[in-house]
Amino acid sequence: MAPIRAVLTDIEGTTSSIDFVKEVLFPYAREHLPSYIAEHGQDPEVRHWLSQAAADAGLPAGTSDGELAGVLQHWIDEDRKATPLKALQGRIWAQGYANGDYRAHLYPEVAAQLRGWKARGLALYVYSSGSVPAQKLFFGYSDAGDLTALFSGYFDTETGPKREMQSYARIAEAIAIPPEAILFLSDVEAELDAARAAGFQTAWLIRDSEGALPVSSHPAHRHFDSITF
Repeated sequence: MAPIRAVLTDIEGTTSSIDFVKEVLFPYAREHLPSYIAEHGQDPEVRHWLSQAAADAGLPAGTSDGELAGVLQHWIDEDRKATPLKALQGRIWAQGYANGDYRAHLYPEVAAQLRGWKARGLALYVYSSGSVPAQKLFFGYSDAGDLTALFSGYFDTETGPKREMQSYARIAEAIAIPPEAILFLSDVEAELDAARAAGFQTAWLIRDSEGALPVSSHPAHRHFDSITF
């Protein structure tokens, strides 16, 4: 295998607990969506994402912001990976982070390993279904401190779906590193399959589970400390 030159990591279930996202961030955004839209609905960027959400939902022109808020809340309940929703959630979460309402959870070993990989000269990148601004907030307000200086770039669903090979090909092209020299970390096997199809090396994070690690073409790990390259 080619020497690793870059690490591309998922967030939810990989660097951080799924529970933090589902039990803290999602409920916070759901609760604050109506008031946020009411207060910021005429902001051009917010308006853009509301219009995009309406189009994606097939809603007619003239749909009220209140109705749109309800649709977006329903999408949160469904855990829909919709780019307009992710963008608006990111703006709402920014307020929560700035207000000190919460800090982003990281598994205990993650920050030290990321710093170690960076010190070894590896380029670090993030690819998550959450928007790029939300990713930056996550690592900027983590419970291990501000880690944003460690990362050379961020990718979200505007690059493409995480279970499609072409998305990873685009990332490799964007960072100008051969796919075979990039290690992708995720807790979702289908994402790893797509990355492998694009030529990436892969590592499967199996967090918070008991029993033997699964046998797979993707090397499986409980934590970052066991990832070697």
